[in-house]
Amino acid sequence: MNGVDALGIKENPFGQCGFAIEVERSLRVLDGAILVLCSVGGVQSQSITVNEQMNRYEVPRIAFINKCDRTGADPDRVIRQLKEKLGHNPVALQLPIGLEAELSGVVDLVEMKAIYFDGEKGEVVRVEEIPSGLAEKAAEMREKLIDAASMFSDDLMEAALEDQVTPNLLIAAIRKATHTRQLTPVLMGSAYKNKGVQPLLDAITNLLPSPDQVTNTALDLDNENAPVALTSNASDPLLAYAFKLEDGPYGQLTYIRVYQGTLAKKDIIQNTRTDRKVKIGRVIRMHANQMEDIHTIPAGYIGALFGIDCTSGDTFVAPGTRLSMTSMYVPEPVISLSIQPANNKSQINMSKALERFTKEDPTFRASVVEETGETIISGMGELHLEVYMERMRREYDADVNAGIPQVAYRETITRLAKFNYTQKKQTGGAGQFGRVAGYMEPISGEDFIFEDKIKGGSIPRQFISACEKGFRACLPKSPWMNYPVTGVKVVINDGQSHAVDSSEMAFQAAARGAFLQAFPKAKPVLLEPIMKVVVETPTEFQGGAMGSLNQRRGIIVGTQDEGPFCSIETKVPLAEMFGYATVLRSLTQGKAQFTMEFSGYKPVPKAILEKIAKEKANEKKKG
Repeated sequence: MNGVDALGIKENPFGQCGFAIEVERSLRVLDGAILVLCSVGGVQSQSITVNEQMNRYEVPRIAFINKCDRTGADPDRVIRQLKEKLGHNPVALQLPIGLEAELSGVVDLVEMKAIYFDGEKGEVVRVEEIPSGLAEKAAEMREKLIDAASMFSDDLMEAALEDQVTPNLLIAAIRKATHTRQLTPVLMGSAYKNKGVQPLLDAITNLLPSPDQVTNTALDLDNENAPVALTSNASDPLLAYAFKLEDGPYGQLTYIRVYQGTLAKKDIIQNTRTDRKVKIGRVIRMHANQMEDIHTIPAGYIGALFGIDCTSGDTFVAPGTRLSMTSMYVPEPVISLSIQPANNKSQINMSKALERFTKEDPTFRASVVEETGETIISGMGELHLEVYMERMRREYDADVNAGIPQVAYRETITRLAKFNYTQKKQTGGAGQFGRVAGYMEPISGEDFIFEDKIKGGSIPRQFISACEKGFRACLPKSPWMNYPVTGVKVVINDGQSHAVDSSEMAFQAAARGAFLQAFPKAKPVLLEPIMKVVVETPTEFQGGAMGSLNQRRGIIVGTQDEGPFCSIETKVPLAEMFGYATVLRSLTQGKAQFTMEFSGYKPVPKAILEKIAKEKANEKKKG
């Protein structure tokens, strides 16, 4: 493939919200990506989600329109959707030769040649002249390609004006714009029939960046986490990132991306999170589910290690290096479930399983309620938790029973409220004194912001951090409904201290008292997680499916007909989605399916709030 030494490919299917972390952890370590789209379905809700994840990590990408051999294939519509729905600047590099059952190849608009894929599995690539029936359209589309690419290359613009555009000049301009994510090259074909796959591999090597063309940064732990640019030089000090863990037949398998230096067998490396040093044993290169023993993993490569005790997201460095990679984005869990082991043996095995799962998956959480001793597991959806429950039974022989799923409600405030609280306590010795004054107000997009506007030293500087600590201590459990608090900004602008009785403990207590004083006055509201639900059903069941979503307080965002099927996109509260899979199957004779992902938080309606408040009151009485 054009002289490239090696090409590392990681495949990531997407759809269920519970496993979005798999996409997150992959995009965190990849230098380029292929956004695969269906030529019939086009840009779907999952496509939008993955595109947002790619944007988060600023990953350059090319688009591949797959299934061009299917009935109803329309690559032109998909290209329009790339622009309208995803905000891309798409440009086609190919033109299909036939569509649906007639798909036989593609026209390469860069080289202006027709590429056919012969043989039983499309493995024989044949290059011919462009068919006469497509020559005019191909020339027109190439002009559009040149116009789009010349915006990012002065050399190409000059060559276009003189009608001297060469393939190399065109590829160089497209590559430059792709790296900066200003252009999205679009290719097409049928992966199942191996048509268009070979040009796609060439496009990866020609258009997407190699590791030495990407600037990666780490945080300097000795310099207030200042960013440090990394090199892709194999002889520099090692820096590697563990992005995925797997429980293999030989122990924990740690997938690792080396950003700088070389990781070699028998090397001593250091975990920056724990400061522990470990010796590298077995080094692996993965080929799907096959393992190949190797001696080194140089910068820019992905490999795997056996026998390393770590957590997903850990950074490994050469001893003495004080750098750490930024962590991947980990969404907060939206659903919780209480689990109870059936016997003592299951209790021991369950503990082992939970320790393993929380290491593997950052979106899976486990905790124990102190008051009741109850074990709570939290995750991204009903299916997410069901999978881990089944793994406990199958892999760890832990017989566990599940309680009723609990929704991860949140509380926030809706208006500004002032506070002026004095913590005053006198005992036999030194007392406690601290006064904190200011206000709290709602914010969006952040969980909590603390702002210090103290002037004149009314609160000494050494106690400001204690005030922040006191306010933060109130966030996990509100004084209203006992749910976590989010979207609050606290500003302190006045206070008072005492030369003898003031201390960090006193100001922490004052801050807690100020929060309890102001929170009820700020008109708190309860927020519930809202899920984006997409139901794909035969059109004959469309009415029933939409009715079932409306019954669950769903808001229909839009519908789209895709041949004999209909896609219904809705926003539905998570609390209403438990058991929906069974309901949908019975409504549609098992012919419909749905995907669900977290969308955001919205205030709970008054009737539902009263119901939740009543349930909380009953729980309190029982407790």
